[in-house]
Amino acid sequence: MEGPALVLREVTREEIATVHALWAESGLPFRAGGRDDPELLAAGLRAARTSLLGAFSGGDLIGAVLVTDDSRKGWINRLAVKPAFRRRGVALALLRAAERLLGERGLGLAAALVEEGNDASLALFAEAGYEARRDIIYLRRFLMPGW
Repeated sequence: MEGPALVLREVTREEIATVHALWAESGLPFRAGGRDDPELLAAGLRAARTSLLGAFSGGDLIGAVLVTDDSRKGWINRLAVKPAFRRRGVALALLRAAERLLGERGLGLAAALVEEGNDASLALFAEAGYEARRDIIYLRRFLMPGW
């Protein structure tokens, strides 16, 4: 990447509003009043199995990924990069950092859910060696409104 060096580090609780702005700018759907509420995210970051990694350039947050696990499998969530910094290796750097973190937790499997039509994310994960599974059906039920 040209310009200032890319710095990858955990995002602090105080930077969550910046992450929300990044998600909005990147077009990533999120629920600021539901599961992505700043207080819920901050509480999750205090948990041992949740990390929010940021990519910074010149001190500015340009990308982020939420990394969680259920003690059996790691999950790559909410991977987003500002449009002006796409196609520069930022998303792949965040993905690899998330994988390293999950490996340090002793997990041998990383997974991600990608919404249909998000061809850029599908291409990124395919390039990174992820297998697309078409035989699994994702089911969900909202237990609280707004989640």
